[in-house]
Amino acid sequence: MELTERGTLEQVYRYIDEHKETYLKWLFELCEIPSVAAQSRGIDEAVEAVKNKLLELDAEVQVIKTPGNPVVFGSLATPRTTQTLSFYNHYDVQPEDPLDIWESPPFSPTIRDGKIFCRGVADNKGTLMARLCAVHAYKQVLGELPVNLKFIVEGEEEIGSPNLETFADEHIDLIRADANIWENGFKDIDGNLQVSLGCKGMLYVELHAHGANTDLHSGRAAIVENPAWRLVWALATLKNEKDEILIDGFYDKIRPMTDAERKLTEQMEYNEEEDLKQLGIPRYINGLTGFDLQEKLIFQPTCTICGIESGYTGEGSKTVLPCVAKVKLDFRLVSDQDPDEILELLRTHLDKHGFEDIEIVPLKGTRAATTALEDPLVSKIEKSAMDFYGKPPKVLRSQAGTGPMYSFCQKFGIPSAGFGVGHADSRNHAPNESIFVDDYIEGIKFMAMFLHQYAEEETS
Repeated sequence: MELTERGTLEQVYRYIDEHKETYLKWLFELCEIPSVAAQSRGIDEAVEAVKNKLLELDAEVQVIKTPGNPVVFGSLATPRTTQTLSFYNHYDVQPEDPLDIWESPPFSPTIRDGKIFCRGVADNKGTLMARLCAVHAYKQVLGELPVNLKFIVEGEEEIGSPNLETFADEHIDLIRADANIWENGFKDIDGNLQVSLGCKGMLYVELHAHGANTDLHSGRAAIVENPAWRLVWALATLKNEKDEILIDGFYDKIRPMTDAERKLTEQMEYNEEEDLKQLGIPRYINGLTGFDLQEKLIFQPTCTICGIESGYTGEGSKTVLPCVAKVKLDFRLVSDQDPDEILELLRTHLDKHGFEDIEIVPLKGTRAATTALEDPLVSKIEKSAMDFYGKPPKVLRSQAGTGPMYSFCQKFGIPSAGFGVGHADSRNHAPNESIFVDDYIEGIKFMAMFLHQYAEEETS
């Protein structure tokens, strides 16, 4: 063990290269399992696969039941340090629909043009397996890990982690750590590693409008109110054409951007031209660009229609007056916005505008999470990335998406940051989800370096 840092890591890197096919095989085996939480498919198989892989690392493993899907917990201890690093990941994936857009079967990992295509490979099985492989390679070469590790792998992230907060509250001893590495992460459009220090919160609701007690002939629309129109009129009160949310008090709990956050955002490089090209759109909302665009993406909340359902939408015509209409809405929340308070404000808003009859069905509520820019975890990741990639990572104050980070980390004073093996066009949640083979192998190496340097800094 008395080797130089460079020599130690070079040996680990060489081992990873020599076992590249093995590590790809491990990833493929996990990705072949259709562990779709929304449809309760493949859950037992995925739990077994993650458990067995942790056992191969000589981890102490527990499969902990919840009211929903189990949490797989694995711990690896070392006498070298009292420092503990935890990993949060998930073994569940999104449904594969629509199938006709996939260029290869969604649960048959396929390599094309240097990419691995498969549902869940980017979100989140590639990153999970890269971390497991990094631990495996480090142990095979050096025998002993440099830091105590905990793996917490849940199976309900893609349906909003409904049981994770209760799990965390009931198993504080298991999740307690000095720092956490979150599940998400990818390279930006220019190939730079991105590190996110938080995530937005969310309030997810359905709004239901009801009309007659059955669908009617559309000729009756002259005298019977259409709940689809009722819902459309209600939705029109929530936001204006400038994308401003019109609910009274909605913005009251948003903290102003700090000087450090402003500086970080100003330094953020965002390839707008290439991003717009990939998205196939001519411009962003309100023609935003530069700092204003980045500030809105990271620091501002949203109100989004995720889907509307009412009446007949099949092929051809059917003259029907629907009896019910519903819409799914998500509000992405920031800083101190409380989802329970936003739910109350939404109810008050609808009532104020004469929509007392619109039913609100709350589905999910999560607070926003942030790790301080000054936290030592951030500088450790930055140093490792600089040493490995030869350039600093792109640090994001928060990702634009949502996860259960607050209830799992910040609530207990655990700093957390996310990085992984995805890329700017990984197409999470969409057909033809992918990661680059090279990014996967590189991600294994980088995680090995981070583990090594994290421990080195703690003991120096």
